[in-house]
Amino acid sequence: MKQNKLFTFGIMAMIGLIIILALSSSIFLTIDPGQKGVLFKRFSGGLDTEVTYGQGFHVIAPWNHMFIYDVRTNEGLEKMTVLSKNGLQINVELSYRYSPLGDKIGFLHDEIGPNYLNRIIIPEIRSATREVIGKYLPEELYSSKREAIQDEIYQRTSENITKKHLILDAILIREVELPETLKAAIERKLKEEQSSLEYEFRLERERKESERRVIEAQAKADANRILNASLTDKILQDKGIEATLELAKSPNSKVVIVGGGDGGLPLILNN
Repeated sequence: MKQNKLFTFGIMAMIGLIIILALSSSIFLTIDPGQKGVLFKRFSGGLDTEVTYGQGFHVIAPWNHMFIYDVRTNEGLEKMTVLSKNGLQINVELSYRYSPLGDKIGFLHDEIGPNYLNRIIIPEIRSATREVIGKYLPEELYSSKREAIQDEIYQRTSENITKKHLILDAILIREVELPETLKAAIERKLKEEQSSLEYEFRLERERKESERRVIEAQAKADANRILNASLTDKILQDKGIEATLELAKSPNSKVVIVGGGDGGLPLILNN
């Protein structure tokens, strides 16, 4: 009797072990770094949108299911053809960085699902890009407005996808391809504008140089006028006498005739 009970217990234990091993992938699971999980409870309320599970080892009931999401920032590329303000076709290549809100993946899974990139992000980027670029002329994508266009696309897209529990980190315009004839015309126009700015700069430089010369000449004229006004006959005579006395001190032989020059100034005669 005891042997039968032990045999029955062994059989049941083996069956239980087999069942556990078969369901081990559903019972024991690991959430890797950069991931979060949301649990679907089959017999107790369905998807638990309020609770998220972080990285590490977890044990769940075999009838429940854990949905795991990558919550790291990912990058994508998008190429598209849009119409400018004047109706010309422009090929644009965009890069963008995105991620789901880590503490909202339960709502994201319930409302959208894991294919949120193709269902939400890409359509929103395409819509915003067409709407924004459609307000500008092609040459404005070659000017400083390129950054403004890029920022506007980002703002519109980010505002719309945030409502869907997603984060848009950045949108960058990587490349703009225009028809060759239009591209050449824009480049010529930009060169002409650059040449015009350079010519205006040279004119302004010459104007300032002319003003500097006029100011310098006026300063010299004012100085001479003041000097001439201060040089009276008496001052000139005094200066002449001082210079004569200095010359008389030199070792060279000379004859000084006092009062022999113009205005009564000394007259100096060398041998």
